[in-house]
Amino acid sequence: MHHGWLLAGKAGLGKRDFAMAAARELVAEPGVPQPTGDHPDIIVLTYGPKDDKGEKAQAEGKPFDLARSIRIKQIRAMQKRLITRPTLGSRRAIIIDPADDLEKASANALLKSLEEPPAGTFFLLVSHRPARLLPTIRSRCRTLRFPVLNDSQLAAMLEQAGVRSDPDAIAAAEGSFGAALRFSAQDLAPIANIIAALIAGEEKGNARRGELARLIGGRADRERVQAVLDLAQGLVARAARLARDPQHRTQLVETHTALVNLAAEAPTANFDPGLLPFEIGSLLVAAAPASEPAHG
Repeated sequence: MHHGWLLAGKAGLGKRDFAMAAARELVAEPGVPQPTGDHPDIIVLTYGPKDDKGEKAQAEGKPFDLARSIRIKQIRAMQKRLITRPTLGSRRAIIIDPADDLEKASANALLKSLEEPPAGTFFLLVSHRPARLLPTIRSRCRTLRFPVLNDSQLAAMLEQAGVRSDPDAIAAAEGSFGAALRFSAQDLAPIANIIAALIAGEEKGNARRGELARLIGGRADRERVQAVLDLAQGLVARAARLARDPQHRTQLVETHTALVNLAAEAPTANFDPGLLPFEIGSLLVAAAPASEPAHG
C-alpha cells in the first residue's frame, strides 16, 4: 500500500472520520488488543495551542485559544516519534487535518518525511482545498476524492442526526453534511436571506451589509465566520449554475473565487473581526447582476 494519501473533498464530508477509521485498520495487528481511545501509533496533527500560555493551559486541562495553522514544531515533534519503533505493532499512521493549513516551513519539513518515510509509516492528509498544498506534497500522495452528497442523502442524514431537514440548509450546504449541520446549529437562515438579497442586487446603500454584519456578530468566533463563508460560497455557486446571462455568470464565478480566497486567508490573516462581515458583503454586492443588460 502506498505510504501517502491525500483525502480530498469539501469540508463536512467525513474525511477526518474516514482517516481515523483507516488509521486504526492500518496499525492493527492480529492478536494484539487495540485501545478504543487514543492510540499510541496514531499521531494526529491539527490546530494546537496559540502560544506558550495556551500550552500551559492545555497541560492543566483548561480552555485555550487555538493557533490558526499547523506549525513546524508540531512536524518536528512528529518526526522525532518516527525515529522510534511503533508501540503495539509494526505500523504507524500520521493524520494531518487540515493539511491545507500547514505553515510554509511545516509543509517543507513534512515533505522530507513523505520523500523517505520509515518502514510501516502511513500519512493521511485531510484536505479541503488541495490546490493550497505544495505540488511536491501532492505528487508524493495518492488522491482519494470524496464526492458531495445529493439532497436526498443530506435530508436522510440530517434526520438521523435528529436535526430538522431544512430545504434552505440543504441547498446552501452544496452536498456537505457538515455544512448542513452548521447551518442549523449556527441559525444561518436569516443570514442566508441577506446573502441571497445581496447576490440578487437588492442592496441600497449599506443597509443589508450592515444587517449582515449584525447577524454575524462583531466578535464572531472562527467557526461561525467559516460557516458564513461556506454558506456564501454555496449560494453564489448555486446562483452561477442558474445564471443565464454570461456576464452575470462570470461575475458570480469571480465572486466565488474571491470568497474561497477569503476563506483561506481568514484563519491566518489578522482581519478586523468587525470589518470582515463587510468584506464578505462587498464581495456579494459585486456578484449582483448589472443594472443594464449585458447586450445593451
